[in-house]
Amino acid sequence: MTNNDILRRIRYVFDLDDSKMIALFGLADLQVTREQISDWLKKDDDPAYQKCNDRIFATFLNGFITDRRGKKEGPQPVPEKSLNNNIIFRKLKVALNLKDEDILEIMGLAQFRLGKHELSAFFRNPNNKNYRTCKDQILRNFLKGMQVKYRDQVQADQV
Repeated sequence: MTNNDILRRIRYVFDLDDSKMIALFGLADLQVTREQISDWLKKDDDPAYQKCNDRIFATFLNGFITDRRGKKEGPQPVPEKSLNNNIIFRKLKVALNLKDEDILEIMGLAQFRLGKHELSAFFRNPNNKNYRTCKDQILRNFLKGMQVKYRDQVQADQV
């Protein structure tokens, strides 16, 4: 999965408009334009498509965490220069304040079964012998489960 794919899915799940997206980047101290966001959200085959690099996407996720959890005291987190699915998964877990049981429930909503030990392996230190790389399929199913769980909530709140 590309950063652009994940950005599109998060925007859809939480019904984030352009001004909210700009605000999320702003919470992590990055000023972006509506045009930049529009280009990141375009499909890969669109001529105006722009790749959302890891640093920019990490900045968005940091802003998402700040928006959902509040600003942390002290120095703000520095966006990672390089992201992988494990880091993205961890940031979404933090932003949504999810416990292991919550994640397993969300995965279940996507009809994907995962054991608690398998799940904890994704959040371990990469140097740990039990660390496991989070494959695209896992992250895709987590995002699909998030859509089932949160998209309905967002739509119900707007009625």
